[in-house]
Amino acid sequence: MLWLKAFHVIFVVTWFAGLFYLPRLFVYHVEASEAVVRERLKIMQRRLLMITHVGGALALAFGIALMVWWLRHAPALLTSGLWFHCKMLLVACLVGYHAMLVVMVRRFAADRNTRSSRWLRLFNEIPALLLIAIVVLVVVKPF
Repeated sequence: MLWLKAFHVIFVVTWFAGLFYLPRLFVYHVEASEAVVRERLKIMQRRLLMITHVGGALALAFGIALMVWWLRHAPALLTSGLWFHCKMLLVACLVGYHAMLVVMVRRFAADRNTRSSRWLRLFNEIPALLLIAIVVLVVVKPF
């Protein structure tokens, strides 16, 4: 179980690296005035999105493996409060955020972005807030 937990944490970190940095690349893209810079940022966005997909998929896979382990060996952990259900809701929000990044990468690739750099800067804060909430739920288990 500790190996599952370790790999889950490793891939959560990988996933969040992409969730944190991809919107920052969008800001740079919107603020870039040179076409060559915008083209380079499109490549960076596409490549980072692929790494983010891998991190997210493996974080979810190891998270599901942990849930299966807990259900078999310590089912009370998953039913001992509302914290786990809230965590799952927040993880679903992260998956939705990730899906929004996919759409945005496609829009930037097609030169169809309509978002301002200010909007993108605010959008970039969402995964940090979700991370804080998830970590508090997992470590503190407040309810």
